[in-house]
Amino acid sequence: MRKAALWLKAFRLRTLPLAFSCAITGTFLAASNGAFRMSVLALTLLTTLLLQVLSNLANDYGDALSGADNSRRVGPQRVTHTGMVSHKEMKNMIIAFAIASFLSGVALVIVGLYGALPRQKVLFLVFGVLAIVAALRYTLGPKPYGYRGLGDIYVFLFFGLLGVLGSCFMQMQSVNITLLLPAASIGFFSTGVLNLNNLRDENSDRETGKRTIVVMKGSAFGKKYHIFLIFAGIVTALIYSLLYFESYLTLLWLLIVPFFIAGVIRVRRASEPKDLISELQKLAMATFLFSLTFGIALLL
Repeated sequence: MRKAALWLKAFRLRTLPLAFSCAITGTFLAASNGAFRMSVLALTLLTTLLLQVLSNLANDYGDALSGADNSRRVGPQRVTHTGMVSHKEMKNMIIAFAIASFLSGVALVIVGLYGALPRQKVLFLVFGVLAIVAALRYTLGPKPYGYRGLGDIYVFLFFGLLGVLGSCFMQMQSVNITLLLPAASIGFFSTGVLNLNNLRDENSDRETGKRTIVVMKGSAFGKKYHIFLIFAGIVTALIYSLLYFESYLTLLWLLIVPFFIAGVIRVRRASEPKDLISELQKLAMATFLFSLTFGIALLL
């Protein structure tokens, strides 16, 4: 029982609402165009869950190896650097989730792209493999991109553009260019969560050589960057809603905007890294609620 509790801690299931936001948004976009299959949604959510946990485990292990996780870390306690889980155990669990992610992704392609062109199936299999590699290479490998200021691009692409558009394509086997707008919204909000994480860990990251954008540019820039990310997400969603405006119910998701703005204000005023701990979860939940209200508005 104790070991199971430790693994649940390592899985960091609280990150799942943010990860699910892209799948939910993509599915609602497809449903608004008359395409929805529950089997595809179930496999999309399962694959997303497995990839998110894989990413969390790889980050736990990679940050322990590099020294980014240490006694000075402000965020939640990790299980590898504290010795609660051995390096061998963590490596084996990472391998297990990488295999599970691949198998789930293959099943999703088979079910979601049944009847699609062979090149489309191959393309999405490649995307799936890239997602697994990206989850591992964020903090693992000889040159982890999360240590070179490239993590924001990864999150924007995989938790935004590819996550939303891929989920939509799996349902309706087509997309149009305007769908980039809501996909970008989820990408901006998700990148905002990463930026808060980097703001919180700025001091320990700088000491251990983890070069995030906040470390390279400073916390003052990081806070301005955070404001840009949140408002960019709101603006891109608003443009899409106005393009397809039918009634004021189309703007139902604006009810969530005050939560985003309140978060921006709190981040702007935060003077200590510990003040940002709760903001990560609040922004993740606001993004999840945005995906639900934005999607429901599409169907009204």
